[in-house]
Amino acid sequence: MVTCARPVKSPRLTGAGTLLLTEAKMAAAASELLTGWCLFGLALLAILIFCWVYVRKYQSRRESEVISTITAIFALAVALISSALLPVDIFLVSYMKNQNGTFKDWADANVSRQIEDTVLYGYYTLYSIILFCVFLWIPFVYFYYEEKEDDDGNTCSQVKTALKYTLGFITICAVLLLIGAFVPLDIPNKKNSTEWEKVKLLFEEFGSSHGLTALAFSISSLTVIGMLAAITYTAYGMSALPLNLIKGTTSAAYERLENTEDIEEVEQHLLRIKSKCRDGRPLSSRDRRTVQQLEERLRTLRRRERHLESIEKSWWTKFCEAIRPLKIVWGVFFIIVALLFTVSLFLSNLDKALHSAGFDSGFIILGTNLTNPLNMLLPVLQTVFPLDYILITTIVMYFIFTSMAGIRNMGIWFFWIRLYKIRRGKTRPQALLFLCMILLLIVLHTSYMIYSLAPQYVMYGSQKYLIQSNKTIDGQPRNVTMFVSKNCDADAPEDQCIVTRTYLFLHKFWFFSAAYYFGNWAFIAVFLIGLIVSCCKGKKSVIEGEVDEDDSDMSDDELSVYYR
Repeated sequence: MVTCARPVKSPRLTGAGTLLLTEAKMAAAASELLTGWCLFGLALLAILIFCWVYVRKYQSRRESEVISTITAIFALAVALISSALLPVDIFLVSYMKNQNGTFKDWADANVSRQIEDTVLYGYYTLYSIILFCVFLWIPFVYFYYEEKEDDDGNTCSQVKTALKYTLGFITICAVLLLIGAFVPLDIPNKKNSTEWEKVKLLFEEFGSSHGLTALAFSISSLTVIGMLAAITYTAYGMSALPLNLIKGTTSAAYERLENTEDIEEVEQHLLRIKSKCRDGRPLSSRDRRTVQQLEERLRTLRRRERHLESIEKSWWTKFCEAIRPLKIVWGVFFIIVALLFTVSLFLSNLDKALHSAGFDSGFIILGTNLTNPLNMLLPVLQTVFPLDYILITTIVMYFIFTSMAGIRNMGIWFFWIRLYKIRRGKTRPQALLFLCMILLLIVLHTSYMIYSLAPQYVMYGSQKYLIQSNKTIDGQPRNVTMFVSKNCDADAPEDQCIVTRTYLFLHKFWFFSAAYYFGNWAFIAVFLIGLIVSCCKGKKSVIEGEVDEDDSDMSDDELSVYYR
């Protein structure tokens, strides 16, 4: 079997002939790759619809603001779109080659470069918008509404104060861009580092200008913050979400009965204390404080009574009870998926610990030695587009929902200070912006999580290349012109395998890659701790997080949105 690595152009084609041939090949490439971009467009539409529904579900009906709503939807959509570009990137580099390892007729060096640049410009555009949202737009809108609560009516003063605080974020962004433009990327030489030298040449070729390096450094910095958010919220949510589905919630009728008993007990306690002043004697300061606390407790219990009564009579509660077996099935499925992710992440990290190029390279793996289920599954699905697209979308959405479960259970904290609670239909504009900022950073980190789960898939997709094989005849080895296909890895010649732009973005700075590596171990540890905690906790209340002591009675007006 005689095959060639790349189509060979005729040496007689020069000038206009070469230009026409290149244009013809680009037209052929565009027609064949149209499927990938059409599905990306459909994903874009689905993302916009999802973000609108998601934000509207959690925002407060009483305190909703148009600007904060649009900001939250736009920021979350941009992050999800950048994740949706990942399978397109992998599809494009994989589709340039046939299954036997040869390049397609139209996939010469010029056409391949133009296709790669298209994806690269897409990443530059989306990542630039993300920087704009994180360091300018979201902070400005957040501080504007913070000032609006303190200084009603003076719009000019609110804008000036918001700009003053936003200037600090702009300064941080400028510092990150400057560091990224001039940070040294030289990596200490290592013995037997031939494969690593090939990877270094790819990084030197990719984004050689200081501006592109600065953008990559800034995005990598945000991705590290997203890694911390994923460790905090996603890892815990991966255990809390499925176990909550399996356990279910307490009965509304049972909770209402207990709540009624608590109301009677508090009322009797109040009567006993107030009976002390029937003869005209004033209450002591201690009794007055106790009365105030009991009255606040009584107001909370009565709000709970109204919520429980509404939930008990709602059709939605009856529907949820009817599909209770389905929720258990989904919970079991989600816990299996969480364990699959954790095992895959553990095997991938263990492979890096044993076989990577070391700390100085950011634990970059130059081939797969310990395979994991997802790393085997994704390259197979990639050959039947869009199956891998569907799986990647499922993984991203799974991370979104588990992150949301973690945030809802824990709230938004700044060290030991609880800043905001996230509740359906009652989330304030500032909390909504915080929520979408956290989800944006987590989605940024999702691309690296997918690489950790399936490094071979993210780096090369389903590409193969040709190697010469020695054939044995009658026990005697002979060199014959036979080529066999092999999955692309770091051993492949530079002109035989095309690395995805996503991979080069993720690993341009070795110290960030090292941080991701240790972050994965922390992610696994937090997931296991969260799994133990979730197993030990009892059932959640049917109105978990819906009623708190600091709520106003006006918040009960929003009951009708969900429970009638």
